[in-house]
Amino acid sequence: YTSVIPATRETEHFLCYICKEYVEDLAKIPKSFLQEANVTLIVIGQSSYHHIEPFCKLTGYSHEIYVDPEREIYKRLGMKRGEEIASSGQSPHVKSNLLSGSLQSLWRAVTGPLFDFQGDPAQQGGILILGPGNNIHFIHRDRNRLDHKPINSVLQLVGVQHVNFTNRTSVIHV
Repeated sequence: YTSVIPATRETEHFLCYICKEYVEDLAKIPKSFLQEANVTLIVIGQSSYHHIEPFCKLTGYSHEIYVDPEREIYKRLGMKRGEEIASSGQSPHVKSNLLSGSLQSLWRAVTGPLFDFQGDPAQQGGILILGPGNNIHFIHRDRNRLDHKPINSVLQLVGVQHVNFTNRTSVIHV
């Protein structure tokens, strides 16, 4: 596989706390893990390119990132608009609750250098595994903002080793 492309809700608009926290976890994937498996990680957001650099600084994300402000990629891939009310467990990649996360997002919007609301908040995303060529090996279309595939389950599909996304250090019992 040559690419894992999360065109996900978390990249939908860069002010969203869910987007931020999910991409913070994507940033924890060591480049060496991806290189060993010949995988390229690409995030596609729907905001203006002006937001890429501040968002990468905020999240620590250093892999490839692109924007699709017209949401053409989202449309062609059949990504949903609107939130489907479906039971989806709490995403392991979202650490904030609705109130604190929303307040943080609003604070970033008001205090950021580019005050605007980025993207369509109703646009859902998903995760794809593509390549080589135009082959789609896996696709998950989010039904709502918390309907993410856990990152490690997707990485496992392409042979990338497990990543510890918690901030807790591991305890090794001898």
